[in-house]
Amino acid sequence: MKTYTDLNQSKKLAEILPLESADMHYNNVSIKGINYVDEHRAELMEYNIAIKVLSKYTINPLFEVIPCWSLTALIEIIRKPTAFDLLIDGRGYRCHCRDKQDGKFYGTDDYCDNPIDACVEMIIKLNEQKLL
Repeated sequence: MKTYTDLNQSKKLAEILPLESADMHYNNVSIKGINYVDEHRAELMEYNIAIKVLSKYTINPLFEVIPCWSLTALIEIIRKPTAFDLLIDGRGYRCHCRDKQDGKFYGTDDYCDNPIDACVEMIIKLNEQKLL
């Protein structure tokens, strides 16, 4: 089961969410040294810490540190402005939220294959409603 955002989701959420909310990161640092890059891979180090630790690699313009969110981090982000439920049934995963201010309900439109996708869809929807 997918336990963190994929690279495309991470890049999209980085445009919406505070970067310090990312409890993981992707990077493409190479064990060959600072003049090389590898495929992006997710690591458990928080984004803000990774930026500091990996700063020596930033001399290479191709090197990237991209925020990444675990399922736990995504749920915490959604819970701040809303009461949150992750529904699971034979058709897949859906998120349902209720705005803590006015009680209005929001939900993901389609069933997703995994809870990460459902949470990402919910965050995008909440952002469109200016609730984040």
